[in-house]
Amino acid sequence: MSSNLVARIAWTVPAVLLLLSIHQIVTAVNLGRTLDEGEQAIAEVTRYERSDRKDVTHVELDLLVRMQDGTILERTRMALPYSIGHRVEAESLSVTVLPGGGQEVVITQIGRTQARIAWSNGAMSFLAFLMAFVGVFSWNRWLSRKIGQAA
Repeated sequence: MSSNLVARIAWTVPAVLLLLSIHQIVTAVNLGRTLDEGEQAIAEVTRYERSDRKDVTHVELDLLVRMQDGTILERTRMALPYSIGHRVEAESLSVTVLPGGGQEVVITQIGRTQARIAWSNGAMSFLAFLMAFVGVFSWNRWLSRKIGQAA
């Protein structure tokens, strides 16, 4: 594989990092919007799974949300940040619901923390994007000059 091809393919790294950054920022905004504009409800925890293995750490739960108007929403396989998952070990939780929102159901107790984590992830991935962009741009520029000198 030629250096030029690898240099062109390397542009996928900053592109993916930029997309990851955008995703995390949108997630943080959606979490905040649901917490600010949503309605309060109580959710029954139908499944709580926490894996403390060294190679796989995660927290996942299923919720049955009972809205004030009597409707029931079911959310399955809700993944939570491992570092705050222990804070929601209960049979029922207070949740904030915004039907049609980007994050329809947010556990009220940890919602602001989740939003801060998403903002932080977005900032870190944006910094990584900037570093990767400068690196790939510099490498591509160096290669084009090197090829230009050889011709």
